[in-house]
Amino acid sequence: MTATRRPLTRDELAPLARAALGPARTLTAVARLRGGSKKGVYRLFLDDGSTAVAYVWDPAEDYWDAAPADPRDSFSHASGLDLYSAAYDRLTALGIRTPRLLFADRSHTQLPSDVAVVEDVRGGSLEDLLHRDPQAAEGPLRELAGALRTLHAHPAPRHGKVIVVDNGGAAHGGSCEQVVLERALADLAEAAARDLRIAAVREALYDRLHALAERVRPRGRVGLVHGELGPDHVLVDEHGHPALIDIEGLLYFDAEWEHVFLRQRFQHAYEALRADGLDEDRLRLYRLAMHLSLVAGPLRLLDGDFPDPEFMRGIAEHSVGQTLTLLENPVP
Repeated sequence: MTATRRPLTRDELAPLARAALGPARTLTAVARLRGGSKKGVYRLFLDDGSTAVAYVWDPAEDYWDAAPADPRDSFSHASGLDLYSAAYDRLTALGIRTPRLLFADRSHTQLPSDVAVVEDVRGGSLEDLLHRDPQAAEGPLRELAGALRTLHAHPAPRHGKVIVVDNGGAAHGGSCEQVVLERALADLAEAAARDLRIAAVREALYDRLHALAERVRPRGRVGLVHGELGPDHVLVDEHGHPALIDIEGLLYFDAEWEHVFLRQRFQHAYEALRADGLDEDRLRLYRLAMHLSLVAGPLRLLDGDFPDPEFMRGIAEHSVGQTLTLLENPVP
């Protein structure tokens, strides 16, 4: 765990603001935005009333305290400027809205970290809009559904992170369903070590995962998925258009993996995002795998100094309940 973790100050971020936005404006204040667990996200306030957002990829900003990750692992820790840049380029080429990149630097000249500065989309998150004004959220949801269709229809010959596949490389592992099964078995072992309720049914969950995986038929293509697309990872601009954020995990994979997460996070609003033609066998396997991941991951994060432990504990507790419910339900 990082011994001392504190937000960056205005003076520390001033050289980055000057390099990214020019010397004619002065940085007057900064605020670290909530929600970032893998990178620091800072709103920059300038003396002309304008704002921008800085991304800082640094171990001191990463609450997972993760070791360097191999991008050939499709589900490895998705953090870093290289992953961000590859995802940004791919989304931009497809016309998918994400905050406009203004500046990126790996030289560690302004800060001892990889950094980027992007436009500040100030309309708030889609999650907030859904709570505040569900009717106003209908337009952004429709646009998001269209963006998802574009993403999921963009083909690739193999699964993997965008930075790997778009550069002609190959990810570790076989098919998507095999990769998900292997990851789910690892998450099951970790979850069982951390939660007695999961430990009590570990063998049954092991058998269920294998049984679900055996039902999945081979598939020859994959598309683009965000990977963790909840309504908190969608901003809404002043014109009501959605913009995707936290894009470092963008990868080529089964659309079903995206949809189990969308259904979990959007709840009743998921109906606007529902897609036809999804494979029910993949959905069953991926749903159980996702909940095991949402037990193991948050409980692991609680080992450190994440600033909102009750939030993470709530995610884990909900997913324990969902995991046990899925185990009780017979496979059709």
